[in-house]
This record gives sequence, C-alpha cells and structure tokens, in this order.
Amino acid sequence: MAKNYYEILGVDKNASQDDLKAAYRKLAKKYHPDLFTTASEQEKKDAEEKFKEINHAYDVLSDPQKKAAYDAYGDENGPQIGAGGFGGFGGEGGFGINMDDIFSTIFSGFGGGSRSQRANGPQRGQDILTAATISFDEAAFGVQRIVNVRRVESCPDCKGTGAKGGTAYKTCTKCGGSGRVTTTQRTPFGQFSSTGVCPDCKGRGKIITEPCKTCNGQGRFEKTREVKINIPAGIDNGQRITYQGEGHSGINGGEKGSLVVEIRVQPHKLFVRSGKDLRMTVPIDFVEAALGCTLQIPTLYGVEQLKVPEGTQSGTEFKIKNCGIKDLRGSGKGDLYVKVVVEVPKSVNREQKELLKKFADANEARQYPHKREYEEAAKSVNVKK
Repeated sequence: MAKNYYEILGVDKNASQDDLKAAYRKLAKKYHPDLFTTASEQEKKDAEEKFKEINHAYDVLSDPQKKAAYDAYGDENGPQIGAGGFGGFGGEGGFGINMDDIFSTIFSGFGGGSRSQRANGPQRGQDILTAATISFDEAAFGVQRIVNVRRVESCPDCKGTGAKGGTAYKTCTKCGGSGRVTTTQRTPFGQFSSTGVCPDCKGRGKIITEPCKTCNGQGRFEKTREVKINIPAGIDNGQRITYQGEGHSGINGGEKGSLVVEIRVQPHKLFVRSGKDLRMTVPIDFVEAALGCTLQIPTLYGVEQLKVPEGTQSGTEFKIKNCGIKDLRGSGKGDLYVKVVVEVPKSVNREQKELLKKFADANEARQYPHKREYEEAAKSVNVKK
C-alpha cells in the first residue's frame, strides 16, 4: 500500500502547489544529507531515507497526472491490478491490453501535455545546502570564507546541449521536437491513444549528430568549485545565508540554483549569547564583595572597568552598555551583562579561622537582613511532633 504523501509533507489534500513547494523545501533542508556528515551511521541512514521519502512524495503531488491517480486510487501508477484480476486479457493468447496505456489516456487531461513541455523547457537548477563553522569572534565581526562546493555545471563548450559547438544537433523528426509521441491502439473496448517518451530522442526533442567531446554528449558534468562567501557581523548559530546563482546548473537554459550556507558558531569560553546581548559570570572573593572593588572586564571591544560597590551580594548582575553583538541589520549593538558570584574558599588555615571567628563575633544582625528575614519566617512554621 502506498504511503500517505500528504502526511509525509505535512499538508492536507487541498494544499496549493505553493504550499506543497514550501513544505517540501522546509523538510528537504531539515533532512538534507549534508547536515548529517558528523552524525552517527544510523542517523545518516535515517536522514537519507527520510530525504528520499520527502522527494518522492513531492514528485508525486507536484505532478498533476500522478496526483490525480494517487488521489483516485491511492497509488500514482493508477489502480493496482492483481495477478488474477484481468488474467483472461493479459495472458498468452489474450487480447494483450496495455493497462498503462489505457490509464495514461484516461488521465491525459490532467497535465500530460504540460509535463512534456516542462521536460523540454528551461528548468531552474537545484539548490545546494552546506555548512560553515566559524569562531565566536568571527560571528561577531564578520569574516570571509572559502567553501568547496561540488555542483553540476553546464558544459561551456556545447552550452549544455551535448552537441559539438552547441549546434551539432537536429530536431527529432519522430516527435517534432516535443520529446513525446502519441500512439493509438485498437482494443475490444475501443480505440485508445497514449502519450509516452519519444524512443528516438529519449524525450530530449533533438538528435545529436556529433557529441561534444568535453562532456561526452551529456551537456553537464560535476565539478568542485571554491566559492567565496561573506559572512556578516552579528550572524548567529543556525542562521543561513543564500547566495544566488551558486547552486547546480539549470536545464535547457534554466537559471542556476542557489548555494545555501548554514552557519555553525563555536561556543566562547567566557561569553554566552542571548540575541544581541552577551552574558558572562565573574567570580569574586568575600573581601571584594564586602568592601567593594574595581574589576577589569574583557569585552569584544577592549577592557572595561566595572565598579562593584561594597556589600554586593552573590548573583548580582551589572550591565555594560554597547558591549554586546552588532545587530545583523546594522542598528547598534547589544549590551554585556556581568554576573558576579562570591566564591567561598574551599579551605582555610588556622590563622584564617581565628580571624573569621573574631569577624563573626563582631557581626551585628542588621548587617544580614536576608538571614534575619529567613530566621523570622522559619519561626512561623508549625512543626508537627
């Protein structure tokens, strides 16, 4: 039984072609094999199967003829005839009816002609999805990178025609250049016509009289290119940049696809990004928190002085303006938030213990308002005995 292609793409049966295309592109980017180069073998296999499943579902639903057959019979190939269903007609000595021809005729009104036109008309090349890993600082300030892209390109010698000099071909006389031929059969049910790929030109609409030696008559070939990409300041992890015309070559003069680069930003040792803002944690000791101090804070733009007032509590956060990340659209920068955490010494010597005891004896309750508030609240708890 055929799979539910609508569920695979996450759309309903009334989805328009634009909806189908948008759903397909979203899923294709999510499960593209290039994004799983560092994944486990099982994850790679699962992603590859999912990618194939998505492509097949879109291939069926985006083709009017296949979609009509699928909606009517649950299979893009039309009704599935069992071995004994029409045995008297298809076996040796029978009428020899070609059921594929019959059903292709039935559904010829659902776009068979436009399909052949699409095959011979200009088609846009496919997009290429790749990834680029950059450092935190490179994401903050922008950087240029070179990425190696393996893509399909049109042969420059034959201009993608496959014929020597781009001219050594003639229009197919059998199909008249359409790439499709119509045949008529007489059957016990009447006369039926079916349209299929031209056997002489294999659907290309032209016959090459002398193949191009550079591409062996293929018109296209794969080649690895170095593409320079400009990564703007302020880009974030997971964001994508599209470079028009850097994807696979089109067919029959169609425009090139795009190169889509997903940016992967390595984490920083000090800073954590939150939109345009940055956050960091700075440890201070008990004396610095009690008496106050001035901290030298490293930022992306130089060292800033931060005054910590006396009596600062652990977890207090300070803001240093305009020391965050540049806005990707150029409207200013974010801020840097510095959280100070009071670090208690893990061990003290005998002299330090004596000093701390004297300090504790000299303390007054009013100096610890939070502790006093807690103790008052604790007294109000009714403890069951």
